[in-house]
Amino acid sequence: MNSQSIFYRVLALSVRAALLLALAGAGWIVYQRLPADGAPDEKTSAGQTTVQIILHRSAEIQAPAVDIPIELSPIDLVAARHEYFVEPRPGQRFNEFLRERMNGRAEVKTRLDAQGRASVLVPHGQWWLHAVLTGNEDLEWRLPVTISGDKQTLELTLENAFTRSKSF
Repeated sequence: MNSQSIFYRVLALSVRAALLLALAGAGWIVYQRLPADGAPDEKTSAGQTTVQIILHRSAEIQAPAVDIPIELSPIDLVAARHEYFVEPRPGQRFNEFLRERMNGRAEVKTRLDAQGRASVLVPHGQWWLHAVLTGNEDLEWRLPVTISGDKQTLELTLENAFTRSKSF
């Protein structure tokens, strides 16, 4: 009976040691997956990019306020509006047509601050940026952009403006 008692104690001790090693290993795996700074990143999440939009002001871009709305859409809204009105769709409203074209994706809206900057989270993929700056001269941007990675910067300049028109 003594040999069975020793065998039982050794077996129990080895099972306890294996359990402690498994627990320590699981803790190590969780520790390895924590963010480097110790806190979760609030700005980014899986499948999304932090997009910074910057308006480059120059002597030619004069506007009293740069607090302008920015829209990022999964489709070209101007082209979709044109398609809807050129090809009649009896019984279908424009909002229904737009929802169908967007395939479940939604617009992302933000505003430039007084310094001409904005930051917004955007899902990865193909997008259209639309913005209008009013002033002595109106500038409109309709830019196709590909969103990918963790961070991306989009610059609004006179060179990449879609239209430039004089205000009266």
